[in-house]
Amino acid sequence: MKLKSAWGVVGWAPIIGLTLAFSNVTHAQNASYTVRGLTRSAEIVVDTWGVPHIYAQTHYDAFFVQGFNAARDRLWQIDLWRLRGLGELSAVLGNRYVEQDKAARLFLYRGDMYREWLAYGSDAKRIAESFTAGINAYVEQLSQHPELMPPEFDLLGYSPGSWSPEDVVRIRSNGLWRNVVSEVRRAQIACKLGLDAAAMWKVLEPQWETSIPAGLDPCDIPGDVLDVYLLAKAPVRFDEPSPDLAQAWTDELNADLGSNNWVVAGNRTATGRPILADDPHRGHAVPSLRYIAHLVAPGLNVIGAGEPALPGISIGHNERIAFGLTIFPIDQEDLYVYERIENGYLYQGAVEPLKTLTEKVVVKDGPDQLVTLEFTRHGPVVFKTENQIFAVRAAWLTPGMSPYFGSVEYMRAQNWREFVAALNRWGAPSENQVYADVDGNIGYKAAGLFPRRKNWDGLLPVPGDGRYEWNGFFDMDVLPEEYNPERGFTGTANAMSLPDDYPIATYRVGFEWSAPWRYQRLKEVLQSQSAHTLKNSLSLQRDYHSILAREVIARLPAPERLTAQAKKAFALLADWDANLTVDSPSAALYAVWFYRHLQPELAKTIAPQAPNLLKPIDTQALVEAMRFPLGRDVAGATLGPAYAETRQLLGEDPSEWRWGDLHRIQFVHPLQHRATGWLADAMVYRAYPRGGSGNTTNSTSFRADDFLVRAGASFRMVLDVGRWDAAQMTNAPGQSGDPRSPFYDNLLEGWATEASFPLIYSRKAVLDNQALTIKLEPLKDDN
Repeated sequence: MKLKSAWGVVGWAPIIGLTLAFSNVTHAQNASYTVRGLTRSAEIVVDTWGVPHIYAQTHYDAFFVQGFNAARDRLWQIDLWRLRGLGELSAVLGNRYVEQDKAARLFLYRGDMYREWLAYGSDAKRIAESFTAGINAYVEQLSQHPELMPPEFDLLGYSPGSWSPEDVVRIRSNGLWRNVVSEVRRAQIACKLGLDAAAMWKVLEPQWETSIPAGLDPCDIPGDVLDVYLLAKAPVRFDEPSPDLAQAWTDELNADLGSNNWVVAGNRTATGRPILADDPHRGHAVPSLRYIAHLVAPGLNVIGAGEPALPGISIGHNERIAFGLTIFPIDQEDLYVYERIENGYLYQGAVEPLKTLTEKVVVKDGPDQLVTLEFTRHGPVVFKTENQIFAVRAAWLTPGMSPYFGSVEYMRAQNWREFVAALNRWGAPSENQVYADVDGNIGYKAAGLFPRRKNWDGLLPVPGDGRYEWNGFFDMDVLPEEYNPERGFTGTANAMSLPDDYPIATYRVGFEWSAPWRYQRLKEVLQSQSAHTLKNSLSLQRDYHSILAREVIARLPAPERLTAQAKKAFALLADWDANLTVDSPSAALYAVWFYRHLQPELAKTIAPQAPNLLKPIDTQALVEAMRFPLGRDVAGATLGPAYAETRQLLGEDPSEWRWGDLHRIQFVHPLQHRATGWLADAMVYRAYPRGGSGNTTNSTSFRADDFLVRAGASFRMVLDVGRWDAAQMTNAPGQSGDPRSPFYDNLLEGWATEASFPLIYSRKAVLDNQALTIKLEPLKDDN
């Protein structure tokens, strides 16, 4: 490892008021300081890979130190998260963020805080208080030691602010929610092409036939009806006119939620112990979305990953149990359409006025602005026309729906009963949780707040006149659960995972799942291994085999029906093993053909009057279409042009084509264009070729226009349950968000080349691999 600049050791070191003595670049010792808010002495030992191991003498001091440490490594990231979520960007970035601030404030939690805190557990408020006090303790010290301020604040010309405990739970717009965007697209398809055509855009599972709700004209839905909603969820963009809402719309529609988890029972592993694996897939970013930490205190010894702005661990293990999650896509949103009567709307035959709230938005270098937020009884108003009002009802604006915060309860469970009991409180995001314990038990439980819709299925917008109301929420008992399944393993990949006999007509949990290809691959591999090993799980997380490619190629038309150029393409694909490896010529051709030619051309053939509404065609629908002459004809007709384009992109000689020459990952800091010198250099990471696609277990999602990797598993974890020091992890590009840190990009090369790193747990292993030790003492006046 090497430091990123000539700022020097003290300039990098995230320690307050200390000079650090390095035995080498990766090891710093003898750091200590006094901090306000801590009750007893504590210690942070950062290991060789940048993972902080927090040792506290009281339960809640552990969360205080976790907050302090989050600021130490990720201060700019979490401060920007807070400003964006609260709608306070304008105060530090200026006037052009007022509309984004207004949108964010529309989607803040504004309910009763007493019920909010209790929704997560009896001590959730105290945990949040301790965590935010730790962040504030770090921020407080920076005024005395400005050389320790992360460089992003200087680039943007502002200083970090203080946190309140409520900030942790009131911000909701960062979560993974569904399905209001697809409701609108389905309405657009119904208007232009008829509702039957929507099945080509998104296959409904289990098999289901939707209908247009009485009173809804799908042609009434404006194309930009969700611009405010998308703006509320948008990341912060720098030096651009505004967030690209058209791209945000496309990304939301095309997001095939990708994560994998599985757990294998001891009777199917080589060691006799369960093996649990998890790799959540999200958009790649600098810094990484996830942060790994280890919390040790009385009644607490938990390690794993979470989001740096939140206390606790959402994916990991304690001394007895292990847990990992993927998205279970419960439908938690609806778009309501109202008949507008002046500044109100018709509800159950009477005019109901909009609720309004006026707030001041502080603006840097300009006058403060007043914004008016409007709400119906169902939720925030996102669009108005002369005759109609549109509002979003979101389960995630009810108590207990702060994304991932509920993990503070289940991470302390000691057995299956306590784990499931904690999940009964879980609201968001809706998740598939896999479980294992040191007694050899394994399990699976879906969890999340599940609205009860009695007279519609949630797949289209509905009139807001009182005919379509949520009748509360279902108990968690109606969601799938497995404990020690006979098959000896369980797992998920966001695909339809309801049991065959699930009463979907009664419990309309949702019909829009990710494509089944990753899940089918997990099942295919796990079924074939009777003595599964840690190495097998690591390999499966890095697997580039595409069942989708296998299915599509098996349905290609006979070569004698093809043109000369198409025959060349056929020859490259027909004998291919369907592995989208970095150096595969066939994978390069397949990707160009499938994503740039086959999918769009099939949409154009099926719906020539409005092909963009069906893009991208659902992969299951595409595979089914290729059973018939129309689909096979389109496949054959597109092979030749795809071959020609691949030759143009990669050269005349097909043996020299490499999928990794088109498909690359390039992490870039969002402020790199503002930096100069060494800092600008440090903010651009080396590019790496990647294999796979969004439909391989090693998910590497991309847009077809450039094939650049945009999403996938930056964090991965594999656990040999009970033999905790054998655990492996990755977290790209690195643990720290500070470009001056040796842990800023130290995990990137290994991640990109399919390596992994130890996730050590025991005190001995931590001390044997320590890189930095920070001792914390409480301020005497506090106690």
